[in-house]
Amino acid sequence: RSLPAASARALGDMVYIPDDSDFSSFRDQCESLEGWHCRYNKAGVTVWSQGQEESCTVQKIKTRISCKDVPAETLYDVLHDTRYRKKWDSNMIETYDIGRLTVNADVGYYSWKCPSPLKNRDFVTLRSWLPLGNDYMIINYSVKHPKYPPRKDFVRAVSLQTGYLIKANGASGCILYYLTQVDPRGSLPKWVVNRVSQFVAPKAMKKIYKAGLKYPEWKRKHDPGYKPWVYPEQNTLPSVSLTELSVQHADSLENIDETGLPEDHLSTSDHEA
Repeated sequence: RSLPAASARALGDMVYIPDDSDFSSFRDQCESLEGWHCRYNKAGVTVWSQGQEESCTVQKIKTRISCKDVPAETLYDVLHDTRYRKKWDSNMIETYDIGRLTVNADVGYYSWKCPSPLKNRDFVTLRSWLPLGNDYMIINYSVKHPKYPPRKDFVRAVSLQTGYLIKANGASGCILYYLTQVDPRGSLPKWVVNRVSQFVAPKAMKKIYKAGLKYPEWKRKHDPGYKPWVYPEQNTLPSVSLTELSVQHADSLENIDETGLPEDHLSTSDHEA
């Protein structure tokens, strides 16, 4: 099985910054239908999965939503703006930037609420972005940073490859693809995989779309000229050297077995798809 370019070159412990071929391979995966199994298709949102449903651990999930009246550039800003993320991403517990690597790559921390009764997960990732004409891409994969080791209150999960492709669609709209391959560090019950494709992923995409519609008004009131992802000279993050980082191999982390956990019907927050 051929690995995506990103993880193929990260098989050693050397951390590298994605280049044009990685972005190109990521775009191809987003746009290709071959090998993807459609799990959900309603109200302008499609979800596909790839991988063995039986193993239920490392699944590749891809979602697509058509965003009318949100330009690609606006959605790109939304996905970069950590201050705004706190307004719309209700699954997020905490996110912050750790340091910058280059003008278009940084290292960051993100923790998120898992459906009850599962333990919450967190990530430390190397993120890189590329504007290409009217299209934009943001991709990440997990790294280890000596100052941000796994914490007791979270299961440290591993992003093998995660990212967004935003494609302009007409004068004022766009199409957003989100592709993720994550090792949750645990054998998950079947209902979780199902719930992710049927509820969690579609709901997350609709949230991003809504966030895009509201962003221009919010940004007008919150540092409208501040966009370090567009203007790197505004970036005040400390520099991180690639040599401080190493690849986060999944097998070096604790693996927990949550397969026996029943679905908690009291937790309905992600059923509002």
